Amino acid sequence: MVPAKGKVICAGLGPGDPELMSVKSWRALKSAKHVAYFRKEGRQGQARTLVDGLLAEGVIEHAIEYPVTTEIHFSDPEYNRILAAFYDRWADTLAQIAQSEDVVVLCEGDPFLYGSYMHLYTRLQGRVAQEIIPGITGMSGCWTVSGQPITWGDEVLTVALATLSEDELTRRIRDTDALVVMKIGRNLPKLRRALESAGRLQDAWLVERGTMPGQTVQKLTEVTGEVPYFSIVLVTDRGAGHDKRHRSRLGENCRPWPRQRGHGDGPGAGGHRRSHGYCRLYPLCETHPRTPWPDPACDG
Repeated sequence: MVPAKGKVICAGLGPGDPELMSVKSWRALKSAKHVAYFRKEGRQGQARTLVDGLLAEGVIEHAIEYPVTTEIHFSDPEYNRILAAFYDRWADTLAQIAQSEDVVVLCEGDPFLYGSYMHLYTRLQGRVAQEIIPGITGMSGCWTVSGQPITWGDEVLTVALATLSEDELTRRIRDTDALVVMKIGRNLPKLRRALESAGRLQDAWLVERGTMPGQTVQKLTEVTGEVPYFSIVLVTDRGAGHDKRHRSRLGENCRPWPRQRGHGDGPGAGGHRRSHGYCRLYPLCETHPRTPWPDPACDG
């Protein structure tokens, strides 16, 4: 067997803003002669949209069009059969291209976090050289544009899919401090019920198109109508249930400092962002102080 001259490069593009793409991915795109990307039939595809104006003149494009998306439920054996054949076929195609030249596969966010390329990665192992270029995850971009940190101290962060059953979602929400829920779309009503059952609905924020033009950040309780499948819900441990949850860990002697006038309380809030008043999450607590009070950096 003649060794391949090229390799398959999967370039993580980051959360959406082209300026958040890594230099390494940018260089791979600028020099690529072959570029492949996933898309729904009849669409340009989000990954391809993100690299508009970045590809070299004369590049050969390969649109990897999903044979099914939501037409068949993912639990149906036929869905798995169709997708398996689809990935097998495209693994063969990419391996064939790599016999003579490099081919760059585009991936939103990071390729190894729920990326479609993982299905090709496992099929190409041992057949052709591969290079994975990591990217800033979509969830990282979303919690950054939300204007508040997602975790503090030793909090636990859970990443879940809204496609889980309602009971499973409720359990995951109850068992964590901070939460990221992906793949919302038609699963929103189920997710709302799970959040309400777990007592966390008031802590939830919906981010659409994070870091991209037209991005929105809203309290989930204020969202009406349908939302995109690839929107993200964030749940941070800043709500009314915080003190009760954290006192159960630190003991009833833990007393949070009272909030100070002008301190922000979430995305879009005015005033200082430190929101002093929460033990462990914020640096000030009567029982467990982290920094002197008052904080000289706070002018709110």
